[in-house]
Amino acid sequence: MGDLLLARHGETEWSRAGRHTGRTDLPLTAGGEAQAKSLAPLLAGRTFGLVLTSPLVRARRTAELAGLTWAEREPDLAEWDYGAYEGITTAEIHRTRPDWDLWTDGVPPGTEFAGESPEQVGERADRVLARVAGALEEGDVMLVAHGHLLRVLTARRLGLPPAAGRLFRLETGTLSRLSLEHGRPVVAEWNTRP
Repeated sequence: MGDLLLARHGETEWSRAGRHTGRTDLPLTAGGEAQAKSLAPLLAGRTFGLVLTSPLVRARRTAELAGLTWAEREPDLAEWDYGAYEGITTAEIHRTRPDWDLWTDGVPPGTEFAGESPEQVGERADRVLARVAGALEEGDVMLVAHGHLLRVLTARRLGLPPAAGRLFRLETGTLSRLSLEHGRPVVAEWNTRP
């Protein structure tokens, strides 16, 4: 049984500013490109049976710069759809909703983006996990995607509800590894940088 490796895309202008960046397709900053390139040595010597990336440019570019040029696009790896909160910081949201929490409240629909609940993101994460299950039987699998989506996916891999993703802070341009211990999924590495 292989390991499930997770790479969060490199920095964008919005991730640096703490703005919710779901479906807005932003490029990496120069710093984000450097973060992506720094992942390559961490992946050296690994053979992947399957490499999937979000269809959004920040994830695809991260995969490319990390040396994963053969990654397949997987629509279910797109970031959480933040609906009306797209492009807004948590501090700005708290001005009108001081008790708001993404992990329990989800987001209201917006004019451009419909928004998703934690459960809806969990359903997408479950589909990704089902897709990679066979490949994990044969060896390592790599996913290149986004912070909140990968946090939900981690929670689901560990058998936790989607909202438990709040427990796994994930930095830009980092590599994490989910493995098995005594046949059960565990976090083996988290937020690794060279």
